[in-house]
Amino acid sequence: MDSKNILHIDTVALNEEANALVIIDQTKLPGTVEILELTKQDDIREAIYLLKVRGAPAIGVAAAIGVYLAARDIKTQEYDVFLKEFQAAKEYLASARPTAVNLFWALNRMEQVVLDNKDKPVSRIVQLLHDEAVEIREEDIRVCKSIGEYGLSLIKDGDGILTHCNAGQLATVRYGTALAPIHLGREKGMNFKVFTDETRPLLQGMRLSAFEMVSAGVDTTVICDNMASQVMKNGWVQAIFVGCDRVAANGDAANKIGTSGVAILAKHYGIPFYVCAPTSTIDMDIHEGKDIPIEERPAHEVTEMWFKERMAPQGVNVYSPAFDVSENELITAIITEYGIARAPYTESLKEIFAKKEQARKK
Repeated sequence: MDSKNILHIDTVALNEEANALVIIDQTKLPGTVEILELTKQDDIREAIYLLKVRGAPAIGVAAAIGVYLAARDIKTQEYDVFLKEFQAAKEYLASARPTAVNLFWALNRMEQVVLDNKDKPVSRIVQLLHDEAVEIREEDIRVCKSIGEYGLSLIKDGDGILTHCNAGQLATVRYGTALAPIHLGREKGMNFKVFTDETRPLLQGMRLSAFEMVSAGVDTTVICDNMASQVMKNGWVQAIFVGCDRVAANGDAANKIGTSGVAILAKHYGIPFYVCAPTSTIDMDIHEGKDIPIEERPAHEVTEMWFKERMAPQGVNVYSPAFDVSENELITAIITEYGIARAPYTESLKEIFAKKEQARKK
């Protein structure tokens, strides 16, 4: 498939005819654009765990479609039996990754459909699950575009922007979160100079963000993670946009490992550091960042994965957390689909959710 068409492919979709979850296999990018159609729960869970589909919003959408497909395969018309098997499928997918709250948010939302419709035939519940999964996917597109519009209001034509990991279209269905302002700016004829941290150890910044930006015709420079300070010191960066996998009620934000270092540098150099967060990623039940569970990845992703042969001595210890937490005092603003939250986040995030509730009632 022509890689130039990458931005014309939705990252996550439902093939109605084949009853399959359709994803771009992100472990093959940028060398190969491979589309996977997954129907089995083992394959869907593995795709989430192995980061074939990744990025908190995309994981949530994939999980919603995945658990709908699981519901289709439950062979019973008895509600209690259906509920038990549905919840088992839900827990199986939920076990794939611990940090991205969208995974649990989407699965809980799907479960609520089952719980709210126990008086209906199972066949009807399955149809309602289909409709909810499709709505979660369409909602993601609307949310990301709104985040992009708010983010675009904070930058101007010609700005240098640094991003860490990938929170672009490849992390969502379309547009992305942290890269949405750039995509929307491009649609308006604006130009930016984007610096993508390589993002060790899985290289999402180099493999995915840089690939996405180049596909969009954006002036893009890849830097190793430890070059961020020099690039900021050179005056090349006017704003930093990152995504997140979970935001605590006090504004602490967990994102791909290395993000907190970028936040600390931004504070030192006086560069605004923005976290782009759909409200589905904000966990008001977690008070502060230290309570966010942090996933640890296998050692071979550091020592072997990107090398022709092992690069670390046998027997060495490896510590490989997938995420770290940027404390709220390092964050200039949190950009959501309902507006821009600023410190104190304990108050402004409540206001964001009040706006969300007000919009829901309309």
